[in-house]
Amino acid sequence: MDGVLIPIGRTIISFLLMIMVTLVIGKHINSHKNHYSFALSITVGSFIANMGFDTGLNFSHTLISFLVLVLLFYLLLIISSKNRLFRRWVSGRPTILMEEGKILDENMKKSKFTMDDLNQHLRELGVFDINEVEYALLEVSGILSIKKKNRFLPLSKADMKMDPAPSASIPIELMMEGKVISENLTPPYTFQWLESEANKRGIRLNDIYYAVINSNGTLFIDLFKDHIQGDSERTDR
Repeated sequence: MDGVLIPIGRTIISFLLMIMVTLVIGKHINSHKNHYSFALSITVGSFIANMGFDTGLNFSHTLISFLVLVLLFYLLLIISSKNRLFRRWVSGRPTILMEEGKILDENMKKSKFTMDDLNQHLRELGVFDINEVEYALLEVSGILSIKKKNRFLPLSKADMKMDPAPSASIPIELMMEGKVISENLTPPYTFQWLESEANKRGIRLNDIYYAVINSNGTLFIDLFKDHIQGDSERTDR
């Protein structure tokens, strides 16, 4: 029985540890798409797998190595945030593949980037004519960033001298899954206001599954029981 319980216990502890570490540095790993964050994400997965499944490894030693790795990554984040030269050395820099509409052959060769690769990335960005591109940069993450030539850019409201629309606000969720989100109930959207709006619609708060103030300032309400025909249909209110 111990032969079964030990790997189960190790797996549970490893999984919980991974969740805690992800909460601390997960955003940094996902947002900093560079070489060392990529290497860390792979190494973290390897550590977690070994801690959970390889009973031949000493759990405490593996745990110490894992924590040292996470601490080292966090220290690198602190140093790179304060030192631009170190940040460029660790994270790398984007490579210019096209400049002023011309393909830079040497940079393409250094990056091992073929014309097929370039054309594929351009198509994925919705560009099927390379003549539209003024600048193309291969980011450290491997994603291609482009700037189109001015004559191929879409018209903006500034180009047409139109008055800009008022800025939209962030949606405010007031209820989710039937529960009131108290911290979001701030003036003018108070609990009494929400209750009043529900009464105007002839419903109770207990009937509401989801309620949100949209970016345009209107209240959207979805009920637990929608009076609709068919399971896949939805009714907007």
